[in-house]
Amino acid sequence: MANLQDPLLALRQAIKSKTPITYTDASSKPTPSLASATHLILSGKPYPKSTPTRLRKPDATSTDPLTSPADFFALEAVYVAWLGRDASGAEYMKQARENGLTVGFVSVTERKGVVDWLEGKVSDLESIIPSASESTTPPGTPPQLKGAGATVTSTPSKSASATTPAKRRYVADSADVEVVKKIKANEIELRDRNSVLRGTKANNFSNVRTSFAEKLKRSKESARSGAVASSIPTPDPKLQARKARSQYPIIMISSSPTALITMHNVKRFLQDSIYEPSQDARAKAAAEGNPRPEDMIPIYRKKSMMDSAGRETESSMRYFIVDSTEALSKFGADAWDRVVCVMTTGQAWQFKPYKWSDPKVLFHHVKGFYVSLTSDPPNPKIKDWNVTELKLDPHRRHVDRAVVASFWQVLDNWIATNKPWLVKT
Repeated sequence: MANLQDPLLALRQAIKSKTPITYTDASSKPTPSLASATHLILSGKPYPKSTPTRLRKPDATSTDPLTSPADFFALEAVYVAWLGRDASGAEYMKQARENGLTVGFVSVTERKGVVDWLEGKVSDLESIIPSASESTTPPGTPPQLKGAGATVTSTPSKSASATTPAKRRYVADSADVEVVKKIKANEIELRDRNSVLRGTKANNFSNVRTSFAEKLKRSKESARSGAVASSIPTPDPKLQARKARSQYPIIMISSSPTALITMHNVKRFLQDSIYEPSQDARAKAAAEGNPRPEDMIPIYRKKSMMDSAGRETESSMRYFIVDSTEALSKFGADAWDRVVCVMTTGQAWQFKPYKWSDPKVLFHHVKGFYVSLTSDPPNPKIKDWNVTELKLDPHRRHVDRAVVASFWQVLDNWIATNKPWLVKT
């Protein structure tokens, strides 16, 4: 182990040089998965996957991974972060669990910085502790003294004085000085979330207390006499429950990167009736500086209806698109009551974290759609599932509008029959 390179630098060098990284077990035999391995082979040398690296965990203060290994990420955690560099947050955590990292993996928010450092896009990272070999202070150098009483005596050598020219005193240009004055005169002091809450005068809420004093007095008198206050009607619990459920519908799609409809192209497909291959939409978003999509996307759909007088009216309906149960949980405890549709690729693993993991039970509670290409063969897995198949032509974009119109017609009929409280006009 004494001849091994720093594991973090060895991993970075292997990634930058695109050297294959393999795994071995305790007996030095190759193993196909990281979960069953004990060592990573980096540039031909074995490194224990549990070796603590110099990548420090958030809120940790230790500066030595050898004395405080719990404060630093293990080599396998850094490697898994690079393996899942293009995965969504939910998919990345799933990959970490499959590789044996239930805890101690790099968080989703820190993953991008670590991946950029490993690929050489950035030269340093604040959370990486410098190694002893990176120190620029020679061994045995006495510490420098600071303060008014500290003095340093230096005797420059003749060679140094001959080769190093004396530094000239910088004299600012008068035009530059005037420009700096103008810039400072127009500066605006920025505020953070703490300073913005500090007002210039004390808040006085006495007028609010005065306006409610009479109402409170009447309420106490009514309670004392046992009279029922007619001005404060008792809310109906059933109406409140129905009102709470009368919210925007939710459509769930598959998180698989090979799905035809993903978070990269779903908005343009359902809102604009144009199918764009997911990889093309993803590349376009990355070129615009958005490599990862939002975990929930709102879409707006215009719907025409005829009123009782025979006039055509147009309304806008709002839906939310999610591809994971983590994003769905942000809508509250009754989020599954608002799910009206699930798009599937025919893979049963998609439903494991769902409220109903059995496809036959799931598509009894929500409307199911199976999206495929016209050139794809029939999928025998969906034969017993209660799903509607949507066929997309890979070359004819003018037929996309008819496919999307069929999707909305089927979904509208299902919502009106099964969850009419979610219909908004």
